[in-house]
Amino acid sequence: MKTLKHIALAATLALASMHASAEIKIGYVHLQTVMQSPQFLATGQKLQAEFKPRNAELQQAYKQLEDRETAFSKDSLTMAESVARTKRRDLNNQRVDLERRQRALQEEFEQRKKDELANLQDRINKAVTAVAQSEGYDIVFYNTSAYVGKRVDITDKIIKQLK
Repeated sequence: MKTLKHIALAATLALASMHASAEIKIGYVHLQTVMQSPQFLATGQKLQAEFKPRNAELQQAYKQLEDRETAFSKDSLTMAESVARTKRRDLNNQRVDLERRQRALQEEFEQRKKDELANLQDRINKAVTAVAQSEGYDIVFYNTSAYVGKRVDITDKIIKQLK
């Protein structure tokens, strides 16, 4: 973060030291606002919808296992010890399998989330480049300033470009 601020400061100073008659056009993108945009939120909803059926299937399997465990608790009192031990081992194996499946699903979700965020970041970068080039900006900052005036804030233009 400090390195990014130093780079931004150096770029600003370099641009400021340019010929006095050259006007510098600076833009700013507030990433938190972009992340609240409909495009960004739609990505999250798409991801949730993608994993909803598998998550529901896993929750159903947990419910069925809990039902079997409850039935076993009641029936184990009248079972032979060897039968009870075998059923208890089977139930434990089923629980371990469900926990493994849940971890795998969570890891897959996290990987897809990373992929979608990387894709969105790429789209944001392309949108910033397009707006900066089409409107003649010399430099565009991302969340690196303590104060940004409305005149240089191009966040809304970036959100529109993402559509």
